[in-house]
Order: sequence, then C-alpha cells, then structure tokens
Amino acid sequence: MKFRLFPQETAGLELLASMAQQSALGVQTLSEMFGARRGDYAQLVDALIANDARCTELSRTLLTQLRTSFVNPLPREDLLILSESLSATTGHLVAVGELMQLHGIERLPSEAADLLGILGREAELTVVAMRSLPRLEELEDYWTDIVRLARRAEHTYRVWSATALRELSIAHFARTVEVARALTDAVRSLQAVAVHVGRIIVRES
Repeated sequence: MKFRLFPQETAGLELLASMAQQSALGVQTLSEMFGARRGDYAQLVDALIANDARCTELSRTLLTQLRTSFVNPLPREDLLILSESLSATTGHLVAVGELMQLHGIERLPSEAADLLGILGREAELTVVAMRSLPRLEELEDYWTDIVRLARRAEHTYRVWSATALRELSIAHFARTVEVARALTDAVRSLQAVAVHVGRIIVRES
C-alpha cells in the first residue's frame, strides 16, 4: 500500500462521473425522441441542449478544481483529456436530436435503436469507471467492454449505411446517414475515454 503524505482530491473524479451521467441522460432523452411525434421534438432537443450545457458547466468546474487542488489521483492532463471526450459525447447527442428535428425524421431503422443501446451501455460503464480511476487494476474489463461495444457500433453503422444506400432515395439517404454518423461519433467519443484510460493503466502499471 502506497503511503501518501497528503490526502488526494477526489472531486475531479466525481465531476467526471457527473459528466458521464449527462451522456446517460442524453441517451434516455434520445430514446424518448425515437418514439415521439415531431411536435414533441422541440422540447426533447431543448432537454438535450440542457444536458450538454450542464456537461460544459461541469467541465469548467473541473478546470477550476484542477488549477486549485493540491493533490489529484491522476495527473491533471489525464483528467482534462477525459473531460474533453465526455463533453464531445453530449455534443454529438445534441447533433442527433437537432438533425432529426431539422429534417423532420420520424422513423429510424432498427440499427438506430441498436446504436442507442450501445451508447447507453457505454455511458453506464463510463460512469462507474470514472469513480474507479484510483483503482486502475479494476478497469481492464471496462476498457475491453468499451472496445467490444465500439466494434459492434461500427458494424451496425456499416449495415445501416449500406441498407439505406440500397433502399432510400439520395436525399433521404443523406439525411438518414447524417443521424447515423452523429450517433457513431458519440460512440467514438466514449470509446476515446476508455482508450485513454487504457493508456493510463499501461503507464501506471
């Protein structure tokens, strides 16, 4: 057991976990949007924007905390990199909602629900992982699970894109694939969190 002269500040980890939770809330809102009428889109997009704004606020608080804290469980640069990927995730979720609203998309293929399910699972795992960062030995399974989920998401995106190209008009295809890309970008942002956690595990081992 390592001896520490000063207690570590864990507030940064709680802020990261709260940021990950905003992603989980955004996934829930999109799940509602996937089954909603177009008349309800404006309210749901506002909720996504509010989640994103909350994530930005948490990121700003983390930056302040990193400047003023004395001892952190990890280097400040690592915590900042993780927060950037978490912030990007909620931004991509907003993009999905806004694209559905702007294009008036009411129906999405089953692949959209599959990607959303993957995103939800990633977000759940990430919330737990951010709180577990002081215990890096517990996070190897997290890294493996996120990589596996991300590969599933890439496969689902390819199937969605190929099917849409085959079955839809060019205009409808372009609108649908925009949504698919935004969902996949959100998956990749959470994957980036896990990838950096993997780098931390290797460096600190």
